[in-house]
Amino acid sequence: MNLVWHVSIFVLCTGAFSAEAFIPDVVKVGAIFTFSTINGKVARVAMKAAEDDVNSDPSILGGRKLSILLHDSNFSGFLGIMGALKYMETDTVAILGPQNAVMAHVLSHIANELHVPLLSFTALDPTLSPLQYPYFIQTAPNDQFQMTAIADMISYFGWGEVVAVFSDDDQSRNGVIALGDKLAERRCKISYKAALPPDPTATRREVKDQLVKVRMMEARVIVLHTFYKTGLLVFDEAQNLGMMETGYVWIATTWLSTVLDSTSPLSSKTANSIQGVLTLSPHTPDSESKRSFISQWHNLSNGSIGLNPYGLYAYDTVRMLARAIKLFFDQGGTMSFSNITSLSQMRGGALNLGALSIFDGGKQLLNNILQTNMTEILYARPPNRSISSQQLDSVVWPGGTTKKPRGWVFPNNGKQLRIGVPNRVSYSNFVLLSSVNGTDKVQGYCVDVFLAAINLLPYAVPHMFIPFGDGHKNPNFNELVNMVATNAFDAAVGDIAIVTNRTKSVDFTQPYIESGLVVVAPIKKFSRAWAFLRPFTPWMWVVTAAFFLIVGTVVWILEHRINDDFRGPPKKQLVTIMWFSFSTMFFAHRENTVSTLGRIVLIIWLFVVLIINSSYTASLTSILTAQQLSSPITGIDALVTSNEPIGFQVGSFAENYLTDELNIPKSRLVALGSPEECAVALERGTVAAVVDEQPYMELFLSDHCRFSVRGQEFTKSGWGFAFPRDSPLAVDMSTAILSLSENGELQRIHNKWLSRKACASQPTDPVADKFELQSFLGLFLICGIAFFLALIVYFCLIMRQYARHVPEETDPSSRAGSSRSARLQTFLSFADEKEEVWKSKSKRKRKDMYNYGNGNEDEFRNSSRGTEASWERREMHEI
Repeated sequence: MNLVWHVSIFVLCTGAFSAEAFIPDVVKVGAIFTFSTINGKVARVAMKAAEDDVNSDPSILGGRKLSILLHDSNFSGFLGIMGALKYMETDTVAILGPQNAVMAHVLSHIANELHVPLLSFTALDPTLSPLQYPYFIQTAPNDQFQMTAIADMISYFGWGEVVAVFSDDDQSRNGVIALGDKLAERRCKISYKAALPPDPTATRREVKDQLVKVRMMEARVIVLHTFYKTGLLVFDEAQNLGMMETGYVWIATTWLSTVLDSTSPLSSKTANSIQGVLTLSPHTPDSESKRSFISQWHNLSNGSIGLNPYGLYAYDTVRMLARAIKLFFDQGGTMSFSNITSLSQMRGGALNLGALSIFDGGKQLLNNILQTNMTEILYARPPNRSISSQQLDSVVWPGGTTKKPRGWVFPNNGKQLRIGVPNRVSYSNFVLLSSVNGTDKVQGYCVDVFLAAINLLPYAVPHMFIPFGDGHKNPNFNELVNMVATNAFDAAVGDIAIVTNRTKSVDFTQPYIESGLVVVAPIKKFSRAWAFLRPFTPWMWVVTAAFFLIVGTVVWILEHRINDDFRGPPKKQLVTIMWFSFSTMFFAHRENTVSTLGRIVLIIWLFVVLIINSSYTASLTSILTAQQLSSPITGIDALVTSNEPIGFQVGSFAENYLTDELNIPKSRLVALGSPEECAVALERGTVAAVVDEQPYMELFLSDHCRFSVRGQEFTKSGWGFAFPRDSPLAVDMSTAILSLSENGELQRIHNKWLSRKACASQPTDPVADKFELQSFLGLFLICGIAFFLALIVYFCLIMRQYARHVPEETDPSSRAGSSRSARLQTFLSFADEKEEVWKSKSKRKRKDMYNYGNGNEDEFRNSSRGTEASWERREMHEI
């Protein structure tokens, strides 16, 4: 390796001069492969066939000949590097290969300096970036494509963890890294990586040692990314170790498909060792040229080896390079090379590094290669990811079964599942630890649910319960969950609330009981003497009373000029308004409405009264028929806004919720360790209320009827069992818990541990029966708009009548001297005057004006005085 880097360093020190350009009759291309491998054998035949086809077609290179010089690296990186340097000394314009990514990383540095393109269809390391290695071109899809396919396959079958077995070289190692990235995008992961020595140096003993470790793992889905010699050895040893039986899943990368395509027939031993293995094969679109090449393959290879997709890639690579060279010549390019002056002193000797030269047209040739369109039709179209398209044919898995393997088992290391349980000192109905004959016994509601779920699993789960806590106070459940996250426990069982900060570190099962925070406070009976006021809140009473007065006033305004029921002295009219307003409450109003506007207003108001009466009656009935208790604490909002101390259970997440979410100072919080402490603190007033989870409070209230839940449950959550992240057992346990819920077993366990005799008469919350203003805001809004519109229409009509008729009644000699106050007084008198009287008076006035206009002044005066006297007598009669 030191030699490699020294060569690279010397190559970097360049100083060139141009040699004489020429156009050769033969274009030299190098090829570096291990020709004893399957892909090496196939590539040799395919490249030779492509060379012959190019040379037989004078239109491609214009009469020039393509010469592919073969160099066998024989699994040696050193020989591969020497072969590349040899080509660089002989005016080679491009190199096909190398075969593996280890040499590709090294040779790419040389190619970058000497501007000689490297084209490889087998060194498919996804980290060989064109940004770092611009002169290295992968002419086949790199390993990221097949790793994406494997990740999709694993996600399709619903497996969460896999084990990766790979050769410890650049290509295999980086391919596994790409697989891990693609699995992470699908919420899967590689749980264990087993590295083997690079191919073909791995020994049977080394392979066996790694497989023994893999067999001890939990995951049973194994991805094998290596080369064919090591891969077949892995399957042979896996069969000897019983790892090709039912329950295992083996996925091999494309190396196995090349074995199946190119080796025929397989030995019976090899065929038996790979039964049930899934493998991938690169996709090549069907075409006439592909079918023609396949039909000629037997003659080309003399039946020595079968064709695989990499043979097609080898043939296409040579053809693509030939077309790029043709375009290079068509563009006027010449085969000119420049010496590296900094290496001139190194001429001679075995290495003869001074003979290395830079291909002047290398960049132009590289651009021609990159402009060649080799995109397959499959990748040119957008992927079809619809649910209906995600279907695979049935699979015969290892062991000959067609049933999909579960993909994981419990580790075969003799250890039981370590399950942490809280060592509670209160509410032992949920988790109860006791000692029987010196042995700790764990029971309770949570434990019974867990055991019932375990019994529904299709496999055995060896486990042991480990108490968590000192037994003197309730343990901190956040610490218990962290023990699972750090693998101190394999699971945690108990009354563990599923809250956000805990889900960030562990996986929870489906909740097996609903839970949420509630407020419990002392209560006392309220007096029934004022029960009739309780259906409505104070604001509701105020607004309702105001609207009764408003509707009476509005109807009086609309009816006053045309309805005798709404006329009379001021005192009488005020009494009429009050009486009419409140009599509508019972639909007992005796005054008739005459005007259309008045009737519309009254109909709308009576509908509102009907709704209010019905609601009031229902609420009052509920209040009088149920035992009502009261408390200054009406719910969490009232508790937060007060400055009273708040109690919470030691170990509960209620403490963090109150401080972090509701911003309650810690100075207001009081830790309580048992139900008895809660009862004493509430009775003595040490705390105004206790905030805790509903299951605890249900048990607490079954024994303490002096307290009650105030308001509604203000958080929604549940209790579940905690497992490490991505644990497959969490999924299976969730399914089992759903089955317990459906078959009624979950309810039977609940009745066994949590059913308690409730208080003789369970009190109800009077606040819940009260109607607030918001409940009727829409009705009052409709009424208000109707009243306003009716008044607008009424005043418009009055103004219209006043404008048309009042000027006729005014003495023409006095119009000029009238003031604004006089006009206002006139308008008010007009609005207060009864409409019938006004019409008769207006008619009489018009007749008098007619007499005045015809010169009958005496008759006009007598008539006017008589009219005025008549109206005075009529008005006195009305009064």
